[in-house]
Amino acid sequence: MKQKAKPRKFGKGVHVCRRCGTSVGVIRKYGLLVCRRCINEIGPKLGFKVYD
Repeated sequence: MKQKAKPRKFGKGVHVCRRCGTSVGVIRKYGLLVCRRCINEIGPKLGFKVYD
């Protein structure tokens, strides 16, 4: 019988992307909680400017 994992309190698994659910490359600044791949797609809609 497999036990249910307890909720994380520390580490990378605590913060997940609101959009896709991954815990890799999550941007926490300003309370965004969006991963770097999603911020690249929806950044202009949020008001971020894209520089080359």
